[in-house]
Amino acid sequence: MCNAASKMEKHEMFQNVAPINKERHAKTKIKQSSDFHFAKEFHLAYVTVHEFVRASGNYPIVFLEDKQTEGFKAIALLGMEAGRNAFINDSGKWDAPYIPAIIRRYPFALAPSAEGDRFIVCVDEGSDLVNEDDGASLFNAEGEAEPIIDNVKRYLAELHQMDQFTAEFAAFLQANNLLTPLSMRVSLNEQPRNITGCYVVNEDRLNNLSDAKFLEIREKKYLPAIYAHLMSLAQFESLAKRSVSSGGSDIEVKDAAEEVVDDVDDAQGGAEKTKGTPAKKRLM
Repeated sequence: MCNAASKMEKHEMFQNVAPINKERHAKTKIKQSSDFHFAKEFHLAYVTVHEFVRASGNYPIVFLEDKQTEGFKAIALLGMEAGRNAFINDSGKWDAPYIPAIIRRYPFALAPSAEGDRFIVCVDEGSDLVNEDDGASLFNAEGEAEPIIDNVKRYLAELHQMDQFTAEFAAFLQANNLLTPLSMRVSLNEQPRNITGCYVVNEDRLNNLSDAKFLEIREKKYLPAIYAHLMSLAQFESLAKRSVSSGGSDIEVKDAAEEVVDDVDDAQGGAEKTKGTPAKKRLM
């Protein structure tokens, strides 16, 4: 199944998140690494509409119902078993050409400020990538932000904008009754396994839309994402071959323990400020 849990909990990916500031992180460095062991337990990840085309060549893209908002979120399925990412090998390398943006942003994250009028750039101080000996410094000896700070702000701001666009896309699909429960059977360990609980675009309903509604989809630039999503469903068979399971029960993909690697929401204050961020909330 692809059931989303009704309650999301904190996941171990972010261990000790803190707002970035020049006093606390004067000596902090970020190590460059191709080791993705930190994501080895994620069997799914949020993806944005802007990623659909590239992600569709590697991962099934489906929609999970968010019980808290009664809406839907787009996710890339990274494994058939909860707690196992089928795209990370024993050495920690990511075995696919495209890596979801929400994974690539680690160890950085956004968190809303206490006032709720802006976002704060945070770093996971518990990450192996964060240290004081090796990597790119966050600040120079004079306490001025190094280029990595601006690069991270820009990347997170763009990702936040893409998240907002994707939320509007999913809301449009839901409002126009274009999402339908997925019912699919794949072979896993030579045993048939049912995949249910996820949602996909209903092609019949899509094809039967009025000309005016279909034109609206084109004008909103949703069409490429819809087709990429539908094409991505062919990746279920290849994903099943990557996955290993000892049981013969149906597949349950849960949105539990903040498995989808969503933004951290409990860090507040003390981050470096930025101006002119093109988002509804200002980024700090």
